[in-house]
Amino acid sequence: MKKNYLCATLLLFFGVCGLSLTSCGGDDEETLSEVTVPGTGDDKGQGDENDGNDDGNGEGEGKEDEGNTGTTVVNGHKAVDLGLSVKWATCNVGASSPEEYGGYYAWGETEEKSNYDFSTYKYCKGSNDSMTKYCTESYSGTVDNKTVLEPGDDVAHVKWGGSWRMPTSKELNELINNCFWRWTTQNGVKGYVVTSESNGNSIFLPAAGSRWDEIVDSSGSVGLYWSASLNESYSSSAYYLGFDGGSRFLHNIVRYYGFSVRPVAE
Repeated sequence: MKKNYLCATLLLFFGVCGLSLTSCGGDDEETLSEVTVPGTGDDKGQGDENDGNDDGNGEGEGKEDEGNTGTTVVNGHKAVDLGLSVKWATCNVGASSPEEYGGYYAWGETEEKSNYDFSTYKYCKGSNDSMTKYCTESYSGTVDNKTVLEPGDDVAHVKWGGSWRMPTSKELNELINNCFWRWTTQNGVKGYVVTSESNGNSIFLPAAGSRWDEIVDSSGSVGLYWSASLNESYSSSAYYLGFDGGSRFLHNIVRYYGFSVRPVAE
């Protein structure tokens, strides 16, 4: 992995494998949230994986669509009312079902590609200190003080249209803190069934992994989902939701990584 920039390395030990990602600091305490490993008393609705719907591997079989009463269609795509500030799509951008991984997109880019690093990233000149758009401090590049993706750079809006867009970091934080999260296997795919605390509706987030350089990494064990929010302290990075079978959190990482995108609608 190419890491030729002055940022701290955050080593995230996910489940049975470790995924090395680069964090660029500047955490905003208002938007960061973490739910810890099951059994500590801090996990929200994590529950026992073997809940009576065992698939033979000691994991509960998810049933994301059952019991949803707040599903509507927005511009041709299903949206679920979780009792939050926005409605959540039932599948990722590039997917046609909840279990499909969908596409992997760098932050602010709207197409997939074969190689993910700063040399191919759309909004820089090859390094973390040469950002050409979405920049709030001069040591990261050309300052424009844009902090949230514009519609033309938002892959959810570009691909799905209508009111669909990528969630902000606050909306991802809301999803973490106001829903029950249960790690499971749904139709053979590992991920989380995320169930509203207020109305019982749910969505499924597959553990699709990520892309960096020319590699697809940690699919089936880790989920990584972009927000639309820039890290304003270090503009070469943006906020994302990360999870494995034991934790969920918001953090920031350099923008060139290829992550999943789960759209939201008003």
